[in-house]
Amino acid sequence: MPLNRSKGFSLIEVLVTLLLTTLGILGMVALQSRSIQYTADAAQRNAAAELSAQLVNIMRSNPAEIFQETPPAFPAYSGIKNTSMFLKKREANFSPAPATLASGTCNAPDTPQKQRDCWLKTLESKLPNAANLLKDGFYICQSSAPSNSKTPTCDGKGSVIEIQLAWAAKKGTCPDDRAPDDSTCIYRTRVEL
Repeated sequence: MPLNRSKGFSLIEVLVTLLLTTLGILGMVALQSRSIQYTADAAQRNAAAELSAQLVNIMRSNPAEIFQETPPAFPAYSGIKNTSMFLKKREANFSPAPATLASGTCNAPDTPQKQRDCWLKTLESKLPNAANLLKDGFYICQSSAPSNSKTPTCDGKGSVIEIQLAWAAKKGTCPDDRAPDDSTCIYRTRVEL
């Protein structure tokens, strides 16, 4: 009577199946990890874009704090003040310095400085480590040409405001080479007031 050896799986077949299943599971775990990282980055970029738009709206609602001559008396006028409280050079602080806000102040800020300071408070709560990056990673300046490098082109000319916001991220996850370092992400926008 001949022996029939094809009744089950061999040990090699089981090990190969186990190896392929393990590689598939590890690939799915790595994909999930990257997916979480990209989702967090997208949320932070979205928050930065929203905060930038809010600042532009605050600036536009306070033309006397931005322009030397107030529109609409001079609708085509583009003389932006060099000393506006909304402008901030890189490696400088806001002037005047942000005030300590009383509870409830940001529900209805009634002065341009309170509006700016409430915006800063919101910024610090929405972007990771923004408070520590405020001096070196942020700037809001008058610029006649786009900044294509790590150094802003804050030349004080033209009617365009360039805004750069920054936040901390995991090392090596910020693709923008204009960022100060590989653990700081930036969002930069230019808008004509």
